[in-house]
Amino acid sequence: MNDDHVYMTLAEGHEDDSRWAYGTGFEDPLHGVDTAVPEGVDTGRLAADCVALADDALVSAQRLAEWTTRAPELEEEVALANIGLDLLGQARLLYARAGQVDGSGRGEDAYAYFRDAGDFRNVRLAELPGGDFAFSIVRLLVLSSWRLAHFEELSSHPDPVLAAIAAKGVKELTYHRQYAAEWAVRLGDGTQESHRRMRKALEQVAPYFGELFTAHDVRDEVVAVLRQVTEAGGLPMPVYRPLPGAGRAGEHTEHLAPLLAELQSVARAHPEATW
Repeated sequence: MNDDHVYMTLAEGHEDDSRWAYGTGFEDPLHGVDTAVPEGVDTGRLAADCVALADDALVSAQRLAEWTTRAPELEEEVALANIGLDLLGQARLLYARAGQVDGSGRGEDAYAYFRDAGDFRNVRLAELPGGDFAFSIVRLLVLSSWRLAHFEELSSHPDPVLAAIAAKGVKELTYHRQYAAEWAVRLGDGTQESHRRMRKALEQVAPYFGELFTAHDVRDEVVAVLRQVTEAGGLPMPVYRPLPGAGRAGEHTEHLAPLLAELQSVARAHPEATW
């Protein structure tokens, strides 16, 4: 199957679909794709992995959306918005695949809008408040480096649908990581104030590193990227300690529930609405 095949369906035949939210105006994002699960693949594990990765993407996209009208420059506002849209696209496909293989038949909206915070499986770093631009750049650098390394592994997954989603995501995440790395070096090697803020951001993000590596052990790849970027920006390499993957177990910070309340408010107020 061509890696682009999964995404091609997003742009076809949407005229008569009036479903809700980011599903509105779109048919099933996996419409037309052979979604049979290969023999030997654990459907429960596959569904859980898809939901967790989709939750990471959805929550990260919501945080990036908070920069709309607030970014330092219009160009950066557009860039961050586009990165968020990439992540929403990944979330759509992953949620759709989860609903197919977990036996529930749920669609994207059910996963995104009608689950409570304790049902989400995103890593905690994604849900932290946005902070300043330096914090958002450091978080994006860490999460995109981690997600890219994991998606590179998943591109050879025995499930062809997840493999195709991952392969497409690799192209997007490569840009996300490059964007964040360039800004990290620019700010780290910039003014005294920008350097100070980057150091502070690295300190704020560091306690959540361990959870990432517990969820998906791609530590060597991520550490290599962070070391290269921090050295180029004259920044200290953050210290991390292995921690239990609380987010993957449904244990979150106090920041996730308010984020979801805002994200889900209209859909929950009008659950059967179409437009």
